[in-house]
Amino acid sequence: MKSFTIATVALLAITAFSVYKFTAQEESYSARLRNIANTINSQNLSWKAEAPSRFQDMEKSRVKALMGALMDGPKLEEVVHPFGLSAPASFDSRTNWPNCSSIGEIRDQANCGSCWAFGAAEAMSDRVCISSNGSKQTRISAQDITSCCNSCGYGCNGGYPSAAWQYFQSNGVVSGGLYGSTDTCSPYVLAPCAHHTQSPIYPPCPPVVPTPQCSTQCISSYGKSYGQDKTYGSSAISVTGVTSMMNEISTNGPIEVAFSVYEDFLTYKTGVYIQTSGQYLGGHAVKALGYGTENGVDYWLIANSWNPTWGDQGYFKIRKGTNECGIESQGVAGGVRN
Repeated sequence: MKSFTIATVALLAITAFSVYKFTAQEESYSARLRNIANTINSQNLSWKAEAPSRFQDMEKSRVKALMGALMDGPKLEEVVHPFGLSAPASFDSRTNWPNCSSIGEIRDQANCGSCWAFGAAEAMSDRVCISSNGSKQTRISAQDITSCCNSCGYGCNGGYPSAAWQYFQSNGVVSGGLYGSTDTCSPYVLAPCAHHTQSPIYPPCPPVVPTPQCSTQCISSYGKSYGQDKTYGSSAISVTGVTSMMNEISTNGPIEVAFSVYEDFLTYKTGVYIQTSGQYLGGHAVKALGYGTENGVDYWLIANSWNPTWGDQGYFKIRKGTNECGIESQGVAGGVRN
């Protein structure tokens, strides 16, 4: 009995120490991000940070796992615009194409490193609507791209944005809405969760999950077959540099861009983000839908995929014209086959 008691006490001590160590590490990283946010807000910068009282689920390893954009994927032909094309000084796809409701929609990649698929699916959805003059309101499925594009990368463990556009052209992608939707072929199967902040709406993001299995059947409530439901791209192009990005967005609609994420980006709330401090976390892919100038600083307008409770109601602005965090060197897009 005595030996059993000693062993039990020892086991409890080890368990308690492990829990303490885990909690201390989490608190330490949360404190680090809080300090970064406080430092940002103490300076006269072009953007403001947010430091909630408690960062939910914020171990560094989990944060890095959500940075799923793999850089330097398959090479695409550079976009060519008509000679003399001049983009407007400022532009917002939401107001230019008001009949395309997908443009203003903020999605949620949940606890999966599928940003590369989301940035693609969002821009593809917008371009389907724009190219049809608003007659097609199809939501392209981020779920289908994440789980079924084997040539794109590793699903929830990251993928290449350019490969997603090649897949759209060669294989086609079915329709797919937000988690819980029943009016599309392949809606997202992972529930929304709170990314890097405390949310009154969503629970904290759990650990990153394995990539959901590819399904080649539409959900039962949807009337079409998987093959009948596909939409195809007509081209896959590289869009890099300020002039090409401005011309492409203002002419054909939102594009997908990738950039390098540093810790201070997690704390973004409003304004024009300029990388200031923090360690490198990985690559992230998002949708660029416009551009403009705020308080003398030029910016790109970006839709993130961390739900509307993050940042500026799901959006952020990042400095334009300086290739901030590489954002002007990783743009991709494509046409839609009608």
